[in-house]
Formats: sequence, structure tokens, C-alpha cells
Amino acid sequence: VSGSGTKVQRYLPDWRRPKNYLSGLKKRTGGIMFTGIVEEMGTIQKIERGSQSAVLSIRCEKVLEGTQIGDSIAVNGVCLTVTSLRSDGYDADVMAETMNRSSLGLLQPGSRVNLERAMPADGRFGGHIVAGHVDGTGTIVKIEKDETAVWYRIEAAPEVLRYIVEKGSITIDGISLTVATVSDTDFQVSIIPHTQANTVLSDRKTGDVVNLETDIIGKYVEKLLQPQKTPEKESKITLEFLAENGF
Repeated sequence: VSGSGTKVQRYLPDWRRPKNYLSGLKKRTGGIMFTGIVEEMGTIQKIERGSQSAVLSIRCEKVLEGTQIGDSIAVNGVCLTVTSLRSDGYDADVMAETMNRSSLGLLQPGSRVNLERAMPADGRFGGHIVAGHVDGTGTIVKIEKDETAVWYRIEAAPEVLRYIVEKGSITIDGISLTVATVSDTDFQVSIIPHTQANTVLSDRKTGDVVNLETDIIGKYVEKLLQPQKTPEKESKITLEFLAENGF
């Protein structure tokens, strides 16, 4: 192989690549998705509300490491872009569509939020594929402790429930969880004490609204299985054409 730079390095074995190869790869590709593993809980410092949008000022620490303006951080499962950075936090814009589809419009100064940076190219896949694009919201209708586990029953709209399957994955406020049971009106998840203590689920109570993102793979499969409509082409053969050609 001739030449120099990244095009050559990608074909070299790991031991022959420069020591900074992976860090450079991480920097160049950036984050492409989330995995639903919450890195820390941040706190809403301030909310500047417009007529339909808002700007969130979030106090945090861990997710600031290596973060630059323009990077993506999931806030309660919603992918938001960092617009400004401070030593103790950052700001993010929330557009009207996001406010309408998620529970972010219910946040107040002092509210705690789950935070996760987008997964880098060399990161660990700890949960499941999470896009940070909320499908809708659900309402907690029951919280029940069962020895070391805590059960949450959540009601959701039919258009969200159709993509939720037993033993499948679901993202609740940015947390990757396994579905324990599902019915026509709701579903249940069971979480361990560590998850409850280190996420905003510890703040949730019956009646609270949570963000839901279903497994994106199911949506792609459904669309691919739908019959494809072939556009009808208008024929250029007319009676005049046939007559002129001896038919």
C-alpha cells in the first residue's frame, strides 16, 4: 500500500498504527448514537422559554469532559445540541417539535435530568441502539417494590405500544431497560436499586410523565416489509401512433 495518512493507517494492524490513531478516530467521527447508559444526573439551572421553544441551562460535571460546542448530549433521552459551554455546565436549545413530543416542557429550575454523551466510535455498547429521538411520552400508573427490584407500570399510546415487545428494549427518560410485560394499554419494567439511585427514576412518582423511545430496529423492519408502490408510467402509445405504424 502506498501513500500516507488515514487511508493507509486503516489497513495497518493495530500494533503498526500510531498511538494516537484511536483518539483521532474518535475525534473525527464523533458520536453517532446513544446506548441508554446514563452517565450522570444534571440539574436544570435556568429555562428561557419562547412561544414554542426553550433554552435549557444544565449544571453538570462528567459529561463536560471532552465535550465541544456542537456535540450531542441526551437529556432525559432527548438528543440536544450543546450551544454553549461553561465550567459548571452547558446550554442547549429545544425546538417546538421536541417540546411537543417529549416531557422537556414540564421541566423546572432544580429538576434533575439524565445525561448521556453520544457514543464515540471506540466506545462500549452498554445498552441498545438509542437515537435520542423520542417517540412519545408515557404516564407512570404504578410503582411497586419487590425485594431488591422496583416495578414501574407505564401507560402509553397505541402507536408507541405497537413497537414494544416483551423482553425487548425500551428507553425511558434515556435509560435502556428491558420490557418485562406488555398489554394493550401499558407495559412494565423492573429495575435494580443501582439504576433507580443513579437516574431520575428515583424522583419519579405515580402520575409523572416520562419520555419513551422504542427500539428503532422494529420500525425499520416494519417499513421494509410494507408493499412498495410502483409509480404508474403514462403510456406514449396512442391510437394515432398505432394507425401511423400500420396497426
